[in-house]
Amino acid sequence: MNIMEKLAARISEMKNPTVAGLDTRIEYLPESFVKEVMPEGIRSFEDAAEAIYQYNVRLVDALCDIVPAVKVQAAYYEMYGAAGVKAFDRTMRYAASKGMIVMADIKRNDIGATAGCYASAYIGRTDMPYGKDQAFTADIATINPYLGVDGIKPFSDACAENGTGVFVLVKTSNPSSGQLQDMKFEDGRTLYEAVADLVEEWGEASRGETGYSAVGAVVGATYPQQGAALRARMPHTFFLVPGYGAQGATGADIAGCFDKNGSGAIVNASRSILCAWKKREGMAFDAAARDEAIRMREDLCSCLKAAGKEIK
Repeated sequence: MNIMEKLAARISEMKNPTVAGLDTRIEYLPESFVKEVMPEGIRSFEDAAEAIYQYNVRLVDALCDIVPAVKVQAAYYEMYGAAGVKAFDRTMRYAASKGMIVMADIKRNDIGATAGCYASAYIGRTDMPYGKDQAFTADIATINPYLGVDGIKPFSDACAENGTGVFVLVKTSNPSSGQLQDMKFEDGRTLYEAVADLVEEWGEASRGETGYSAVGAVVGATYPQQGAALRARMPHTFFLVPGYGAQGATGADIAGCFDKNGSGAIVNASRSILCAWKKREGMAFDAAARDEAIRMREDLCSCLKAAGKEIK
């Protein structure tokens, strides 16, 4: 069973195709919580990173029994320097300790040996004088395919060796994604369709018993027609679907990304969960996050059922 099949099993067990995005920044934290953990205020990157980590701990505790996975966006931690990177690492380790599947949202890539270093850091092992050691504890990483197979093979090799996975950017949720991704080739395919075909090819060697490979695809919920077309085009590829909530996509927009059995995709929500307390006056932030995660689960499951794709 590869990591995408394990993810699918957790989704089925919890009846919840949601991944909580921990794109946490100091501005998202309630003032009362900041005062609680940092009575003298935020006066350094170290203070900010510690407050963010403590916030994440509370969120993971509130979500781990109802949400199968977290996606930790590296950029939100890197902007706080070395202390932020440490919080990124600690957050992933804590979520893993609570049984959640952990995604490192890094969107990295390069060629050859450098791609191999990225792969070793996030979904593999680093060679050390005393043997192989793990740098970060991600089960899955997001990567950019722009450099072609030279930048993909080190990651797919790491997946095979370590039981991990990747989500490759195919059709992203941002408004300007079409500026490049919708460009057409002479054969009539768009760039994102050509990448989709490559992702199916790159994942062939890691397909599990259900047919899904360890090489998945990022497919934005903000483009529902394209998502449905890509689902048909990529029958062996698990989808990470961003764009729900703050970016405007609804449960009805994502049904096409799932297969006929209600599997094959997981939907990300970040700000709508992280900042749920702002729309629930008087509710503690962790309780508000849980409440929003339950609302999202019910919305997604209801829409999938209406589309004849109820999660088994």
